[in-house]
Amino acid sequence: MSDTLRHALARARLGTIDVAAALEVDPKTVDRWLKGRVPYPRHRWALADMLQLDESDLWPDVAQPRRTISHEVKAVYPHRWAVPQNIWRRLFQGASREIDILTYSSLFLAEDTGMIRLLASQARAGVKIRILLGEPDSPEVAARGAEEGIGADVMAARVRNALMLYRPLRRVDEVEIRLHRTTLYNSIYRADSELLVNIHVYGTPAAQAPVLYLTATKNEDSTAIYLTSLERIWAIAEPLH
Repeated sequence: MSDTLRHALARARLGTIDVAAALEVDPKTVDRWLKGRVPYPRHRWALADMLQLDESDLWPDVAQPRRTISHEVKAVYPHRWAVPQNIWRRLFQGASREIDILTYSSLFLAEDTGMIRLLASQARAGVKIRILLGEPDSPEVAARGAEEGIGADVMAARVRNALMLYRPLRRVDEVEIRLHRTTLYNSIYRADSELLVNIHVYGTPAAQAPVLYLTATKNEDSTAIYLTSLERIWAIAEPLH
């Protein structure tokens, strides 16, 4: 019996169904966690984030306490696919001023119809949204396709698919999409002062590469470096016609 997890959920006023829906698992799986089974790491991270606790607070026998690297660093995920879906939604839902997406295709977001609706809703509420995708015919997109091992044609096709799926957003005020021809060392997903930075690794698809979850502070400046890079790319990118 995991009394620690049970008490933490009770304090947060969350039930089995709430957790199962947020983490996209079966309620029976959550019941097994409450009975003492240890979740997979990605589910432990998601639960800890949901409850605003450290993983080691909930499972001290299997988790090492997180060391503070920088006040800017909220979390480090070993792969983009390991970032819980509720983190992406919480990031963009929490924006009150601006949302920026800088990547080559971000096809995984474009394919999520719920995410498209969320972005449209935020834009209608007055949040400024800027989406920067790679120019599909550019040598930079071709090079990234080769570096990931999927081929230039596949990467270009991903960008074109994303452009098609993002098309509903083009009819919404406060949304602007531009195409860039830059070499990206990171994909950046920004909501106000918070960022998810997907590091690009040679020979590794973006979904397999690590992600940093950062929040801007007054005393640290690495977040500012990423935001400066984003602004420079936006300034030279071409509006989508």
